[in-house]
Amino acid sequence: MPDINGVDVCRAIRSASNVGIIMLTVRNAEADKVAALDAGADDYVTKPFGTPELLARIRSLLRRNAAADFAIRQLTVKDLEVDFQARQATVRGKTVHLTPKEFELLKYLANHANKVVPHRELLQAVWGPDYGSELGHLRAYVKELRKKIEVNPNQPKYLLTEPWVGYRLRVPE
Repeated sequence: MPDINGVDVCRAIRSASNVGIIMLTVRNAEADKVAALDAGADDYVTKPFGTPELLARIRSLLRRNAAADFAIRQLTVKDLEVDFQARQATVRGKTVHLTPKEFELLKYLANHANKVVPHRELLQAVWGPDYGSELGHLRAYVKELRKKIEVNPNQPKYLLTEPWVGYRLRVPE
C-alpha cells in the first residue's frame, strides 16, 4: 500500500468495526508485529507464506469470531429475560438455571433471532467444528431449554422447530 501505512489502516478499521484482521506483509521485525497487533490486528503473517497455513489462520479467525463476536448482551421478550454477560435468566419473574451449553445455544439463536438456523450450524457453533450430525444431542438440549423458558414446552412460542432444517428463536420485532 504505497500511500498509507498498514498499521494506520488497521487502526482505522478497528475503530469502526470488529471484523477479523490478518496482516499479510513482508515486514518481519518484532516491533512491526507488535505495532500491528497493538493496533488491532488479530493475526500477522509474513511473506513468503504457505497457502495452507494462511487458510488455516483464516479458518481459525473465523471460528474465534463466530464464538466471540456476538454483540447481544441481553434478551428481553415478554416474560423471558436473559443477561448473557451475567449469565442469568429470568422466566416469569423467577431465576432459571441454564447450563453453559444452554446459554450458548440460546445466545447463538438470539444473535440470529427470527431466522432459521440449520442444525449443523447450531451444532458447530455451540459444540465445535467436529460436530454437525448429532441431531439427537441437539434435540435433547432444545427440549431441556424449552422446559425452562417456555410456558408450554409442547407448544413453544419462542424456540420453534423448523422441520428437517433447524431452529428459530422467535422474538417480536
